Amino acid sequence: MKAIILHESKGRIRFRISQKKMTLQEADVLENWFQKKSWITQVTVHERTGCVILQYSGSRKEVLAAIREFNLQEAQSQITLPLHSSRELNRKFQEKLVGKVILKAASMLFLPKPLQIARIVWHMLPFLKRGIRCILRGKLKVDVLDALSIGISVFRKDFGTAGTVMFLLELGELLEEWTRKKSMEDLARCMALNVDRVWLKTPESEILTAVSDIRPGDKIVIRTGSMIPMDGILAEGEVTVNQASLTGESVPVVKHPGNTVYAGTVVEEGECILEVKQVMGSSRYDQIVTMIEKSEQMKSAVESKAANLADKLVPYTFIGSILSFLLTRNILRALSVLMVDFSCALKFSMPLAVLSAMREAGKEHITVKGGKFLEAVAAADTIIFDKTGTLTHACPKVAQIITFGGRDESDMLRLAACLEEHFPHSIANAVVQEAQCRGLSHEEFHSKVEYIVAHGIASTVNEEKVLIGSAHFIFEDEGITVPLNEQERFDHLPEEYSHLYLAIGGELTAVICISDPLRREAKEVLSALRALGIQKTVMLTGDSYRTASAVANRLGVDAFCAEVLPADKAKFVADLRQKGHIVLMVGDGINDSPALSEADAGIAISDGAAIAREIADITIAADSLWELVKLRRIAMALMARIHSNYRFVIGFNGALIGLGLAGILPPAASAALHNLSTLGVSLRSMSALPKPKQDNDCCI
Repeated sequence: MKAIILHESKGRIRFRISQKKMTLQEADVLENWFQKKSWITQVTVHERTGCVILQYSGSRKEVLAAIREFNLQEAQSQITLPLHSSRELNRKFQEKLVGKVILKAASMLFLPKPLQIARIVWHMLPFLKRGIRCILRGKLKVDVLDALSIGISVFRKDFGTAGTVMFLLELGELLEEWTRKKSMEDLARCMALNVDRVWLKTPESEILTAVSDIRPGDKIVIRTGSMIPMDGILAEGEVTVNQASLTGESVPVVKHPGNTVYAGTVVEEGECILEVKQVMGSSRYDQIVTMIEKSEQMKSAVESKAANLADKLVPYTFIGSILSFLLTRNILRALSVLMVDFSCALKFSMPLAVLSAMREAGKEHITVKGGKFLEAVAAADTIIFDKTGTLTHACPKVAQIITFGGRDESDMLRLAACLEEHFPHSIANAVVQEAQCRGLSHEEFHSKVEYIVAHGIASTVNEEKVLIGSAHFIFEDEGITVPLNEQERFDHLPEEYSHLYLAIGGELTAVICISDPLRREAKEVLSALRALGIQKTVMLTGDSYRTASAVANRLGVDAFCAEVLPADKAKFVADLRQKGHIVLMVGDGINDSPALSEADAGIAISDGAAIAREIADITIAADSLWELVKLRRIAMALMARIHSNYRFVIGFNGALIGLGLAGILPPAASAALHNLSTLGVSLRSMSALPKPKQDNDCCI
């Protein structure tokens, strides 16, 4: 690429490309290409002027070489652009904004007075229509104030004020729509898969096809290094898949024909043909967009309070205007009061602040399904943790296998793996992994498997009932007995491990000892949460009291409950809420789902069961529990911003009303300042949340 350097300083270079005209897509390609360079810290491309600003940490020689190296055609074949371009959105609204300003200026400069008046009268009809509609519905909202202030100005033949007010209102609406759509776009884009074309397998050849044209049943080719763009079944080939983005697993998983693969995962090695099961409309991107569109149903109490307060203040503004006129007999003072309302700023800035916080959470790999859950996180005084896979690592290990009744250790492990592979939980994965490490194949040789939530698994092998699960399930629910003369061995099982019990034909045949190491950061995270205002930390687990007590002592939790069932967990959460506590529940398994649903905000670990992630209100990545601290800080910063917005909106607009009553501010000035303040508080709501004064991110 040929370019001319326009300005240069240390770590920053500004140049203009030789290409005379640059499309929006070409600008996005250029920007994305540079963003992929490890030495780039920031890149900005101005498509209208062809100027590019690079901020870099590498050598100048490396930067200049990259600029020379860039080839648009090659870059377009290598880079997949997002389905929705922020640049395109900005261009659209910029053109609308400039067009509106030019039209206003042209009408004032070139239209004769009668035509200007006719244009203003025609222009005010939609405002009057909205106001009358509100009155007919028995509602006194801001539309009534707008219609009244514009109508009175026209009635008084003050067409200049009426035109200015309408122009400012339309300008404010346009800017509000722009900022809101940009916030939604940013939030959705940070979670998008950014894959728009795939290789469709046909009987004749492979065809490069838009993702939107793929249908269920179609077969697509996925090669090494490619992201899987949609959920499906492996039809041909064997590949290793990196599922870290979805499950948090650090080790790639081998996938064979018939296995399910998920959108957002990456093929690390091999090539396969995928039969598509879910397509556009059910992709991760579309789910996020749908979540945002439904966010009105998940408004926080603060957002609802802001909307209700804004509507409640409209009658007072109306009454203040009437009283102003009655006391002063000055219509201008009354109009100055009518020009100001609290509705726009309150109703608009609060959702924008929530969207901004949700976007920031998304950048930290935290998915939040609605504003009310962030409010719950900020207000929570109690946090409850599941143990296995949450406070402990998601990859426990088999430490020992103790057999009974003369059974062979390898046979028992093979049978346990055969059953557990159907229901992947962290302990089940440990059993399957141990069998693989020992080279034990475990082909299907049992009948239908039945999963009893939080208890265990039941099946039939060689016409004998086989059970595997917890002590409660094996001994209390199923009445399994320990073989004769082996009770003493059973009584002296290693206490430092969790135990998984295997029984065949009504008799205990093996105990699988599971070592489940604690997360290294767990204790420090609990301390950090207490420092952020969490008053009580609780651990709930289905493990024995002995194991739970050992873990609780090491972590320093305030309380723990052992040998609890899913219903017990949910009841524990419900009881705390009835006592007035605001409760967060953190879990990863199917058995945590009732409690996640019962809590004020349920937080799922991303490598947990699919049903847990679906039910949870918030999902965090499995890499580190420090994300809980980040989540709490984001939520608290959001609430601080919302309360700050409240104070500013009420104070500033109240001052405008007071100045209007005193006759200091004319109607047009009141309207201008009100709309500018609304825009200002909205832009502030969109900006990044402030960082805490003392940040412990060095621990993260």
